[in-house]
Amino acid sequence: MANHSQLGFQDASSPIMEELVEFHDHALMVALAICTLVLYLLTFMLTEKLSSSTINAQEIELVWTILPAIVLIMLALPSLQILYMMDEINEPDLTLKAIGHQWYWTYEYTDFKDFTFDSYMIPTTDLPLGHFRLLEVDHRVIVPMESPVRVIVTADDVLHSWAVPSLGVKTDAIPGRLNQTSFVATRPGVFYGQCSEICGANHSFMPIVVESAPLTYFERWSSMTSS
Repeated sequence: MANHSQLGFQDASSPIMEELVEFHDHALMVALAICTLVLYLLTFMLTEKLSSSTINAQEIELVWTILPAIVLIMLALPSLQILYMMDEINEPDLTLKAIGHQWYWTYEYTDFKDFTFDSYMIPTTDLPLGHFRLLEVDHRVIVPMESPVRVIVTADDVLHSWAVPSLGVKTDAIPGRLNQTSFVATRPGVFYGQCSEICGANHSFMPIVVESAPLTYFERWSSMTSS
């Protein structure tokens, strides 16, 4: 999870998040190249004596017309590829339904019969030693590691947003509408998120905790919890 002095993203824990971080670095390098070129041209124009032939050169006009188009293509192609990857959901191994309320989450494992629970933030006074304040919940979402998981997101009252940064997931929860997203947790761990849509007075007190575990542990946990 993030820390106070962190400047970059959280460690990627899904293939989609790895692609997003890579695209972010790619876009930053393009922006750095543009800033360097503009700074060089400004310095050159302020320090050198330009002739009229240089200013009116058609070759330069051709370059600064074609170059921005090339830069936009370099940014658009990988961006569109990631957008299509994020929208693609192929034969998930598990379907999870997340319902936003003011101010807690309800989860339903739709592949099981009568497997649902509410997830509330643990108050600071009841927080166990070593757990994170305002981020820990009484019931975590547990998913099998390295398995495609589909998340259906909706809301019961107002707009919410189900977001887990390290998994590259952020989907709006809208009353009367079902949105869906998917992720694959590539490693075991506990991943924290929060509601990312201002939903009222306690908006900052409805965290999300997703725990990725081996399949055997998930099967044992689901059989104990659903029974």
